[in-house]
Amino acid sequence: MATVDYGTTGAVLVESRRHMEKIRNIGIMAHIDAGKTTTTERMLYYSGKVYKIGAVDEGTATMDWMEQEQERGITITSASTKCYWRGHGINIIDTPGHVDFTVEVERSLRVLDGALAIFCAVGGVEPQSESVWSRAERYGIPRIAFVNKMDRVGSDFFGTIKKMRERLGANAVAVQLPWGCEEDFKGVIDIVAGEAAVFHAESLGATFDRMEIPEEYVEDAGSARRVLVEALAEVDDPAMEAYVEGRELSTAELKAALRRATIANRIVPVLCGAALRNKGVQPLLDAIVDYLPSPEDVPPIVGVNPRTGKEEERAPSEDEPFAALVFKIMADSYVGKLAFFRVYSGRVKKGQRVYNSTTEKKEKIGRLLEMHSRLSEDKNVSCAGDIMAAVGMKGVLTGHTICDESRPIVLESMQFPEPVISMAIEPRTTADKQALADALGKLAQEDPTFCTFYDNDTSQLIISGMGELHLEILKDRLLREFNVRANVGSPRVSYRETVKGREAAEGRFVRQTGGRGQYGHVVLEVRSLERGEGVKFDSKVGYGDIPREYQDAVREAALSACGGGNLGGYPVVDIGITLLGGSYHEVDSSDVAFKMATMIAFKSAVRKADPVLMEPIMDLEVMTPEEYIGEIISDINGRRGQVREMEHRAAARIVRADVPLSELFGYATAIRSLTKGRASYSMEPSYFEEVPKSIQEKILG
Repeated sequence: MATVDYGTTGAVLVESRRHMEKIRNIGIMAHIDAGKTTTTERMLYYSGKVYKIGAVDEGTATMDWMEQEQERGITITSASTKCYWRGHGINIIDTPGHVDFTVEVERSLRVLDGALAIFCAVGGVEPQSESVWSRAERYGIPRIAFVNKMDRVGSDFFGTIKKMRERLGANAVAVQLPWGCEEDFKGVIDIVAGEAAVFHAESLGATFDRMEIPEEYVEDAGSARRVLVEALAEVDDPAMEAYVEGRELSTAELKAALRRATIANRIVPVLCGAALRNKGVQPLLDAIVDYLPSPEDVPPIVGVNPRTGKEEERAPSEDEPFAALVFKIMADSYVGKLAFFRVYSGRVKKGQRVYNSTTEKKEKIGRLLEMHSRLSEDKNVSCAGDIMAAVGMKGVLTGHTICDESRPIVLESMQFPEPVISMAIEPRTTADKQALADALGKLAQEDPTFCTFYDNDTSQLIISGMGELHLEILKDRLLREFNVRANVGSPRVSYRETVKGREAAEGRFVRQTGGRGQYGHVVLEVRSLERGEGVKFDSKVGYGDIPREYQDAVREAALSACGGGNLGGYPVVDIGITLLGGSYHEVDSSDVAFKMATMIAFKSAVRKADPVLMEPIMDLEVMTPEEYIGEIISDINGRRGQVREMEHRAAARIVRADVPLSELFGYATAIRSLTKGRASYSMEPSYFEEVPKSIQEKILG
């Protein structure tokens, strides 16, 4: 039996920035309350980055630095840090689990090479787990999984793996087995190395004993190893050759095969532990180093040269031209605007001028910072594979590319969901007016899912976000961070409008004023499109009938008209617009005249094409004790919801339903009342659906 102390040996520093194979850029993603931040705290402690374990419930977690995070015990904004393990530098981004802050997960995954997905051993695969998993799939990010909370009553390691296969379509394979479960959970059994580990409570898990696999687990470990080898043989050629030859793979060969299969996204290694009880985290750090990719292991990034319009690649090398993607903007009260970026190729120095190929403007990097949550350390250079923050770039926003001006490239930006909930806001005094405008501008720069606009019909300033909690946090930040006094209204749903039919209409704008007049004449057709198709415009008119510049004006005006529909002034979506005909005057026609004619034709065509109101439908999942299942279903039905499925999970029942967002305001209070505080729920935007006529009449008043 050997005692291992990673508390002193884990923090081996690697100062050479040339060895990209020693870098891991990972994100930690999961459903809310699965233990992401708790696990991150242990990783920082065992690697020597921090000298005291922070606690989420006490508001002392290193990565939850915002006051709102500390008070609520949840992660709101993604936080970046770097630690060292076995001579490898690990850049970690801890992401939120609440669906209202999905933007933080989206932009973090965009720049990462690998991800650690954490699952609650009791809850299994929960809704936000599915959401972040699908995003990782879209970006092709290799993943390993950690089944946390094995010490909890009702924990089920193999049940969670089964759910990963069924609900996520993941080729999930155990590389560890739990040694005991629930209150008897004491450690992990490594089926790759063929040994067990039990963790010392007196050292907060910093030391642990490695020993032979206990006799009662030998058979299970052997069976699990055979399953692992067979799974690898199906996806890895060297493992297949050894399997066919009947040759036993060594530990090193097995790890190498696992690494190749994980990086190729053909397998997901699954580990287990109990982060809050300080068990299983060091082997998890080992797995991050052993199985997740370095920047050299991922394909070259592809972008478009803005000058030629052709695709180009940038390999992960310092010898390539500099190219980086800005993935997060943060307003800091001490240093000002912080721009977080991932360097894909080349290198950049402090004080250097770079080219923003998105805006086609030059920017100067005043300072380079390596972030540790809210704290920072100044650096002189940032190289390929690094994730850092810069001070001094005034014009950059989330999704912008910064690069070498002599070799410009625009990297693929990010797509964010549209806001689904809004509320009115106004400054309390005239003195607060400018302060409010400045604060809202900074918040909108930070968060692409937060937007503001002025409603001309009601003369109100409207702020929009992803949910009640999202707007509540933003409102709280306005008061505390920016010292802005403002009054806010009640949250309201961001509806959409569309048409059900297909109609054409004519628009004429003719004005004669004695001199040069105004003449514009168009015939537009509008038609319904499938849900999610957005707005499409096309023309069936030749440039001989209407000159190109006027057709461009028609297109611009038609798309602009979709910003406010006929029913309630809500954005018009899922609509096709076709320019069928029209006429022009060689002297009197102008862009303005054709835009006015287009607005007239559009409004008329929409009015005739059976316009309808659309409302956001939420994917609601409720976990409730068995005795309250009747009350929960009855309440969902009363909210115009439709139950899709129900399942048993340990001693609880899971109800999944589609419910209109407008019916879910205050649901947290309602569900506590129905179940005496014993049920929990989560929800996320799913799709837009037509509002029933009776409800539409009430909404439109």
